[in-house]
Amino acid sequence: MSAGNRRSGRGAHAASSQPGTKRFSRKAKVAGAVFGALLAASVGYAASNWIVGLNSGSNGEAESTAAHNLTISAIATPTPTHLLYPGSNGDVVVTITNPNPFPVTLSVLKLPASTVFAAGFTASGLTTSKTGCALTSGTTGTQVIWTGASTSGTSHTLATPLKVAASGNTGDPLKVVLTGEATMGISAPTACQSTYFSMPSLTGVTATAGITGAVTTSPASDTYS
Repeated sequence: MSAGNRRSGRGAHAASSQPGTKRFSRKAKVAGAVFGALLAASVGYAASNWIVGLNSGSNGEAESTAAHNLTISAIATPTPTHLLYPGSNGDVVVTITNPNPFPVTLSVLKLPASTVFAAGFTASGLTTSKTGCALTSGTTGTQVIWTGASTSGTSHTLATPLKVAASGNTGDPLKVVLTGEATMGISAPTACQSTYFSMPSLTGVTATAGITGAVTTSPASDTYS
């Protein structure tokens, strides 16, 4: 082979190998870049020995709910066992409704004055006044008052605190029979026979948020001192 041909061969070989070299170089760069990105990602999510503390004063925010009053209302059921007649005591049936999102323990009832009498009605719905037995105050009223009421009003502790469930839960509202806690005076009008009485409104209660143990099962029976 002549020198010219050998030079031509080397030139041809060199020319043919350069594009392959360049292609390999580009592939290597691309592969290296991808591997580097994966490595960086792995390092970014790896655990380290660096300790991260908490700045003083770091906190969160909470908010308390408001406490709403209980509602105690007259109710027709269960039917009282002890009925009134002049000079006797009878049962009072009430329902206690708790509007709060937490249970409540009721321990004390505050009675109105003994000069405020219950009003008489013809039926348990307490919508139609009973003729001759409808007065709620005065010396000639129905003579039906809360047992133990005084001329100035008094507070009375329940024998068993009533544990009323949170609003909407089983045990709210709570039905309670207050055994013997209505009193009919000896001078009650004759017209007050076979009558349903709406007891004078209580003037207050002592109740606290929360309970210990289970809620009171409805209907419950209770008395006060």
